[in-house]
Amino acid sequence: MSLDPVTLAVLKGRLEQIADEMDATLARSAFNPIIAEARDLSHGLYHAETGETLVQGSAGLPIFVGTTAFAVRAVIAAVAKEGGAKPGETWIFNDPYDGGTHLNDFRLVRPVFRGGRLFCWIASVGHWLDIGGNVPGGYNPRATDAHQEGVRIPPVRLMRDGVVDPAIVAILQANTRVPLSNWGDLNGQINALDLGERRLHALLDETGEDMVAEALAALTARAEALMRSELARLPDGRYVAEDFLDNDGITDTPLPIRLAMTVAGEAMTLDFTGSAPACAGPLNISRATTIACCYVALKHLFPEVPANGGCLAPIRFVVPEGSILAANAPKPVAGYTETILRVIDTVFRAFGQAAPERATAGPFATINALSISGWREAATRWVMFCFFGGGLGGNPETDGLNHGNNPISTATIPPLEILEAAYPVRFTQWALRPDSGGPGLHRGGLGAIYEIAVDDARGAEAFLLGERGRFPPFGVNGGGDAAPNRFGYETEAGWERPPMVSKVFGVRLGEGARLRLETPGGGGWGDPHARDPARVARDVRLGYVSAEAARRDYAVVVTADGSVDAAATAALRKAAAA
Repeated sequence: MSLDPVTLAVLKGRLEQIADEMDATLARSAFNPIIAEARDLSHGLYHAETGETLVQGSAGLPIFVGTTAFAVRAVIAAVAKEGGAKPGETWIFNDPYDGGTHLNDFRLVRPVFRGGRLFCWIASVGHWLDIGGNVPGGYNPRATDAHQEGVRIPPVRLMRDGVVDPAIVAILQANTRVPLSNWGDLNGQINALDLGERRLHALLDETGEDMVAEALAALTARAEALMRSELARLPDGRYVAEDFLDNDGITDTPLPIRLAMTVAGEAMTLDFTGSAPACAGPLNISRATTIACCYVALKHLFPEVPANGGCLAPIRFVVPEGSILAANAPKPVAGYTETILRVIDTVFRAFGQAAPERATAGPFATINALSISGWREAATRWVMFCFFGGGLGGNPETDGLNHGNNPISTATIPPLEILEAAYPVRFTQWALRPDSGGPGLHRGGLGAIYEIAVDDARGAEAFLLGERGRFPPFGVNGGGDAAPNRFGYETEAGWERPPMVSKVFGVRLGEGARLRLETPGGGGWGDPHARDPARVARDVRLGYVSAEAARRDYAVVVTADGSVDAAATAALRKAAAA
């Protein structure tokens, strides 16, 4: 059988719609705002034998799409020890070293059978609000092993013959501060798998297994061919990039992430030799996670390539064992998001050397994982977990996006109205951060200012795991760096900042006390002195850039009424060029 292009396109759309409906089902039924509002989730279809990604949902987190293939392989290995997969089973786990990311991210994996034969796997990933450990919400900035971050569940059978095992549920509910929330999220994921399985059976009944299987194989082959074509357009060579994490939360020492990207014809090697060894704090990631975030970076760089396992066929990965990028149990991994963002940044930097005309400046590249927790009554905890936005980098065509998402995520920032309704907190400021975008011909996008007050007489504790406090997002092609991350909290003695800059553990906040987070902007693209003075003046009028920064960074003099002083600007730029 040979599929014509129209039929292949129709089947591609039908398959992607299945994953999209699974995404929507979980978002509508989950109990915690990180899934329901922020869409910290992902669903897809995976190869019956290899576990490779076949189809992903358009609303799922890109990093989950990359790691879930490894998760499915972990389940394939687990079921092989028990005689193979069986209809009616669903497996669950959150092991970050075996196809996971960090302990909050629970994966449900289910085999789909047709006529007694395994056709494929379907999977659901969602970020659960709390899974035990020392810190409510799981982001422990002082963790030195995974046991301090929460409960670790290896691949286990959650459902047999379509029936949930109550013992597994009891274990999960006993190891969280918010059992009702996690129970709701678990049922939401089961419902998403149920719907996905029904939709897939309906498609297979309509078209037949052979036609769908051929379409999936064709889409994978097409992704590989397109990726090889994209790589062949790059100049052969070796491109070296380096970036740093502020610290690991334990020792205040920068941690390097180093990459040598080699392009040779239709193939690429990504070699991370020279990166920091596995650290004491929670900034480690597994090898699977490293490969997954490279997948995310490449999808940003080559957006026309279909999102499935064929993308990675031309790529060879060198990830040194025992490094911060290939850590093993029980090294802590709660802050994995910060490290994968730095890996993506190094891929962007190296690519910018190979194709400077397509380079994009660095995004804000930290999620600023913030947990605030207190007591509703003697035995009931409330746990607010949230992540935050920032500026994206300038690019060859436009300024960077203000207050956007990180490149690992399509997740949205939960609305303040939802957070204020769910928890005893009050946002006293939510605004763009002036002068936070890197200057350039195309300016970096602005970060944001979030100020949160505790609205509870019993007070609360706050925990933050962030980055980019010392090493700001980078500019490219002559553009300037963005403003770094900045965090502060209110005490009886006044405002204080954490010694570890971007990380804080267990800050006690009384009623009415505030914490303030100022997120980074994106780096600038191109020479700031080449930016049209009228655009600079507009930025000043909008409050994006101060008049002082306009003069300092762009050599543009803006008057009190927001117009350009043309003579003073010409003189200033002439002096700067001399």
